[in-house]
Amino acid sequence: MATIFLVDDDENILTSVSMYLEGEGYDVRKFHDGATALDALKVSPPDLAVFDVKMPRMDGIELLRRLRQTSNLPVIFLTSKDDELDEAIGFSMGADDYITKPFSQRLLGERIKAVLRRAQLTSTVAPMPEEGDDKVIRRGKLVLDNNRHACSWEGEAVRLTVTEFLILEALAKRPGYVKSRDQLMDAAYDDQIYVDDRTIDSHIKRLRKKFRKTDKSFDAIETLYGVGYKYKEG
Repeated sequence: MATIFLVDDDENILTSVSMYLEGEGYDVRKFHDGATALDALKVSPPDLAVFDVKMPRMDGIELLRRLRQTSNLPVIFLTSKDDELDEAIGFSMGADDYITKPFSQRLLGERIKAVLRRAQLTSTVAPMPEEGDDKVIRRGKLVLDNNRHACSWEGEAVRLTVTEFLILEALAKRPGYVKSRDQLMDAAYDDQIYVDDRTIDSHIKRLRKKFRKTDKSFDAIETLYGVGYKYKEG
């Protein structure tokens, strides 16, 4: 049974999410602020933590900054639609994924499963992807390894969130073919969960930014205005 720390100053979220996760078989500990959570993280670290960004005493960004001084514990952020700058800071410090409020508990549950799976795979010595592995996508400089949930460009690792990986995978599977925003939403989210078009646009923007840190000339993801996106052939 995996242990999850849930850190949020909203009592309704703490109660409803903890009940859902306990129903899914997790052991959940709840905290109302970052300072209290940090003390507990030092004494008895869980398998994964979920942090709200805005909290009293110590916010989620500062909590993650202090945690990363001693631990690579998987962390998922809960953010509002206005927290894009905070998300960028969080990812630069090693957050694993984020979910925008209001959110579906089912979506959070799926993201927790995916992040825990990735953490388990990266903590063990796995064989390098073989040429014929059908779970590995190779598109020129890009390698997407679904076994490890890993991505690289020109041999250099590019750290993606679960959502970013799923969107890029959907595009790279069929280079040259246009994917609408609705199709990318279906690939990245549960079909019973609604997200608006701007959410996909934000993920694409963040994907480009991450790849351009490795390769300033990265232009493999093409926008077709009013239609969607495609991964360039060749």
